[in-house]
Amino acid sequence: MAVVAVTKERHPGETRVALTPDAAKKLIGQGLSVVVETGAGLGASIPDAEYQAAGATIAPDAKAALAGADLVLMVRAPDAEQAAAMKSGAMLAATLNPYQNREALDALAKAGATAFAMEFVPRITRAQVMDVLSSQANLAGYRAVIEAAEAYGRALPMMMTAAGTVAAAKVFIMGVGVAGLQAIATARRLGAVVTATDVRPATKEQVESLGAKFLAVEDEEFKNAQTEGGYAKEMSAEYQAKQAALVSSHIAKQDIVITTALIPGRPAPKLVSAEQVASMKPGSVIVDLAVEQGGNVVGSRLGEVADVSGVKILGIPNLPGRIAADASALYARNLFAFAGLLIDKEGQLAPDFEDEILKAALVTRGGEIVHPALKAA
Repeated sequence: MAVVAVTKERHPGETRVALTPDAAKKLIGQGLSVVVETGAGLGASIPDAEYQAAGATIAPDAKAALAGADLVLMVRAPDAEQAAAMKSGAMLAATLNPYQNREALDALAKAGATAFAMEFVPRITRAQVMDVLSSQANLAGYRAVIEAAEAYGRALPMMMTAAGTVAAAKVFIMGVGVAGLQAIATARRLGAVVTATDVRPATKEQVESLGAKFLAVEDEEFKNAQTEGGYAKEMSAEYQAKQAALVSSHIAKQDIVITTALIPGRPAPKLVSAEQVASMKPGSVIVDLAVEQGGNVVGSRLGEVADVSGVKILGIPNLPGRIAADASALYARNLFAFAGLLIDKEGQLAPDFEDEILKAALVTRGGEIVHPALKAA
């Protein structure tokens, strides 16, 4: 019987947990044993008793939880102490931030762990249920609008009263991936007038289907600005200049701007310049969803609210962690689906390393970093 371990997250401010009692119960039903470090679910409002009721064993600390684990499930990469506590050959599935967190990969390789980066799960139909980037980005887009509404000193919907009319807030979404689309939908539900922009031509129809207006320089480069995997390509300096000129006059009229643009393996592109921030009205709000990867906005600071002449720039990290219960539930379902590729019918670990999903996500094995993109780095 294979043992699955879940520990309390050590990353500062991380409230999510990798496995919920519901997912733990399903794993146990497949013949596995589940061990959970005490207090692992408290940030997501899940007490130890719920894990015990699902059939899991509660361990007193991370070392005890990891000691006999064949499969370790985490939200973030383990710290050096956790990695060292894993037995050689143990498997790990987590969001490892592999391009920025080389230390964690080195520690996992040194520990002899077989580690999978959930960010590398390919965007193919069979893997949709394992797509942690989408499940978490969806909640981040929703929460970004809630945070913006809280920081904005006015109402979002138009209100007609006997004392006069309150104008609807103007919200501009920059980057229309999963997070951007949810931000558009949420801002629309709250009654704002929403516009959005993205370099990928396929997003125009999606934006308009949600009742927002699309804004972009629609030249030849724009028509070819999407990879086969559905990600945005990095645009040329010439295109960026044209796009900046188009949005500059637009952004000056906005009440709320939400930026969501990320490029895998690269620093986040700068979408909003210092001049554009300065052009906005006092009381306006910018939410930078890419702040953990360097930020889309000049002047955004990780974990802080920057005030630039009355314009608030929110650099809130880990927005899904502000909805920890729902974020954990979705993440746990992603991991449960992924674990299905690692476990056979007898409840033993028997992964097929030639499976296209596992092959794409595998980063360390046999004491080495094995992912091609990371080996080159």
